[in-house]
Amino acid sequence: MNFNFTEDQLDLKRMVQEVVAKEIIPYALEMDHNDGMREGLLEKLDEAGLLNLTVPEEYGGPGLDALSIALIYEQLGYGCAGVATSVAANALASYPVVLAGTDEQKKKFFDVINRGKLAAFALTEPGAGSDAGAVATSAVKDGDDYILNGTKCFITNGGSAEIYVIFANARKSAGIRGLTAFIVERNTPGFSVGKKEEKMGIRASNTCELILDNVRVPAANRLGREGEGFKIAMKTLDAARPFVGAVSVGLAQAAFDLAVKYAKEREQFGKPIASFQLVQAMIADMAMQIEAARLLCYKACWMKDQNVEYSKESAIAKCFAADTAMKVTTDAVQILGGYGYSKEYPAEKYMRDAKIMQIYEGTNQIQRLVIANNILY
Repeated sequence: MNFNFTEDQLDLKRMVQEVVAKEIIPYALEMDHNDGMREGLLEKLDEAGLLNLTVPEEYGGPGLDALSIALIYEQLGYGCAGVATSVAANALASYPVVLAGTDEQKKKFFDVINRGKLAAFALTEPGAGSDAGAVATSAVKDGDDYILNGTKCFITNGGSAEIYVIFANARKSAGIRGLTAFIVERNTPGFSVGKKEEKMGIRASNTCELILDNVRVPAANRLGREGEGFKIAMKTLDAARPFVGAVSVGLAQAAFDLAVKYAKEREQFGKPIASFQLVQAMIADMAMQIEAARLLCYKACWMKDQNVEYSKESAIAKCFAADTAMKVTTDAVQILGGYGYSKEYPAEKYMRDAKIMQIYEGTNQIQRLVIANNILY
């Protein structure tokens, strides 16, 4: 592995840092309190080319490698994990199309994203989270169409997306063998957005329920063959998990920087708390964990770029980085004490944002199963 980044990668990183510093960080607490992105931010992100990062070059995207995308998501995570989550959801929704879409499907789907719109990946249901085989949303063939019925929940960008990849079961009671992926446009009759979730963290991102009531979808919108949905979903999550790790690293770094600054400035017993060995030990542990998480994410992305099997490394990166974000943000709150617990300061937001990293795109318990299965079988 060689992490000597190219000038293009470093320029890209600097550009995103500038956008984050100007358009995100000053408004992060406001967006958290207001439970949504500030007006005009989506357009700013689009102008910076941050909404179509995983779109291939031949379809109007930047055609970036995974490592470059990870660098971008790390910076977005540093600014606001909620904003980073909304941006990353476009990548999550794009991967099934990259993996299994026809030329016509790719043109249709990526044209929406290239126009600065959001997309969503809809797998989770009230009764189907970690167990994708329990998806109850049905897809019944009717001539040249499928009729979709069911409910999806906890869908990032659910209420703000223009286009969706929705997973439904095309074979009743077939479990994962019937899971099938479909492209569904927002204005399709019978498709509607349900309740908006009131979340602990990542409040700048929109998370909603989706309702499908006799939604007629052309068979031309089916991704791959019937029953290939599980394979498509798992390959998508393999590709996306290092990016969750990268967001986690950026979030942890932001909390760490805040804690270090505070420890140098805050005085107790006549000297800065940074001079106390117990605080120094916490800071040293935080630094080690962040560096290890960052390198694990880089390694997984590097392996993806080399076209070698990386499912285990993807799960390791996501799991370790998410656990690191939770640990580091918790320690940052501890170092800031009462100020860390106050909503006037970002430390408590970092801690709330970090928790979801251990839950979405495969819980960290599921990551450990993926890692163990790769080792044992």
